[in-house]
Amino acid sequence: MDTVRIAVVGAGVIGLSTAMCISQLVPRCSVTVLSDKFTPETTSNVAAGMLIPHRYPDTPVPTQKRWFSETFQHLSTIAKSAEAADAGVHLVSGWQVFQHAPHEEVPFWADVVLGFRKMTEAELKRFPQHVFGQAFTTLQCETSAYLPWLQKRIQEGGGLLLTRRIEDLWELQPSFDIVVNCSGLGSRQLVGDSTISPLRGQVLRAHAPWVKHFIRDGSGLTYVYPGTSYVTLGGTRQKGDWNLSPDAGLSREMYSRCCALEPSLHRACNIEERVGLRPSRPAVRLQKEVLVRGGQRLPVVHNYGHGSGGISMHWGSALEATRLVMECIHTLRTPVTLSKM
Repeated sequence: MDTVRIAVVGAGVIGLSTAMCISQLVPRCSVTVLSDKFTPETTSNVAAGMLIPHRYPDTPVPTQKRWFSETFQHLSTIAKSAEAADAGVHLVSGWQVFQHAPHEEVPFWADVVLGFRKMTEAELKRFPQHVFGQAFTTLQCETSAYLPWLQKRIQEGGGLLLTRRIEDLWELQPSFDIVVNCSGLGSRQLVGDSTISPLRGQVLRAHAPWVKHFIRDGSGLTYVYPGTSYVTLGGTRQKGDWNLSPDAGLSREMYSRCCALEPSLHRACNIEERVGLRPSRPAVRLQKEVLVRGGQRLPVVHNYGHGSGGISMHWGSALEATRLVMECIHTLRTPVTLSKM
């Protein structure tokens, strides 16, 4: 077998980063990304892109920490390069504040971000409704720039981007040797995964260029995330809700919560509503599977179900998916020997 033909299904941050990772690390392969939607129409485009991990209840914490650390290191390299502006990657400092003392004063990712420390009493005076806080510097990966940058890098590496809706993974056989499923919420229909469901997120984007630091309530529901062009105000986590239309009542309530954290937002203007459906699952599905039908075999690597944590974990999970692809290639290239009777 010469060139291994690899199809990546899905063009959100998970699909594109996995495609880029494979094209960079796997020799003698061709990569094609297939999706019915590309940027700016993906769920990833709604995300603010702040690297603060969401914890998956059924994924081991050491695994989550490795994915986050690898993602942070990868984006740190970009942030220090001439590509930073084009990729939309930069450092942002700020605070995470709590109305009640948290169960964990030091989260598992504290030594990955920069300068993590407990807030002083003087700093907490800025947030009179809160009793505890953490200050740190993390990275922001603005998807409106990052996704087009990833697409460009994939194409420069010889990869193809095809707009196509996939109804069944078997459609891709025999055109491709290996399929990587990064279809997110689409995996509910595509591979019959009933454990994945939408976690609806509604956010506001506002013009408030004076806001320079992020502020996040410890619940993760209320946040103020400044970007280069707009500030993202959030948010919601509505499990099982498929509605993509903005809810005006929710927007008013979110705006009120964010103004309580940062009163200067009362002066914000050009406020837009955005909605995305996060692909929520108790654990990220990152594993190999061999589909068998009528004597045909189709190797598949699944990499989906990142929920609220896709941006924070994307490069680490892409690296793991790439290792699984390499294992599939090794199996394909290893001749089958029949044992002698």
